[in-house]
Amino acid sequence: MENNGIILLIIILTIFLLFSTLIFLDFSFGNEAWAREAQEIKPVGTLDEAKEKGDEIVKEAQEKIPGIMKNIWEREVRPVWQKMWDWGKSWWENRVFPWLSNIFQERVKPSLEKEIEKKKPIVEQELEKEKEEIKKEAPEVGKSLWQRFKGLFE
Repeated sequence: MENNGIILLIIILTIFLLFSTLIFLDFSFGNEAWAREAQEIKPVGTLDEAKEKGDEIVKEAQEKIPGIMKNIWEREVRPVWQKMWDWGKSWWENRVFPWLSNIFQERVKPSLEKEIEKKKPIVEQELEKEKEEIKKEAPEVGKSLWQRFKGLFE
């Protein structure tokens, strides 16, 4: 049963990636404005003209491509990814988390409680030892602090 869910998830992700790739290709290469501009390009006669034309193309691409990519992301890709995230989150919350919670409640929690009960007296003894050590060391620490303070004014 578990393997079927994983296989289904892999298939859905693969289909989604193919679908989003097709959408991206459609919007990036099928843009009519780019097709019109491509028809307007005329051959250049000299290397200087070619350099100028190349610089213009690069500058225009630097200005337009970020906006185009943002547009594609906001209108097409992001909603699909958001739907996938929502589906995965609901699948986790409705299927996986209850199953893990059940395992924790039935198996892990009882064994932890037994172990805690076993270790409780040992921990209490250690705490008492620590308290005694602190009580013994506290007057010495106080004296040394006072001596340090007095040393500042000498």
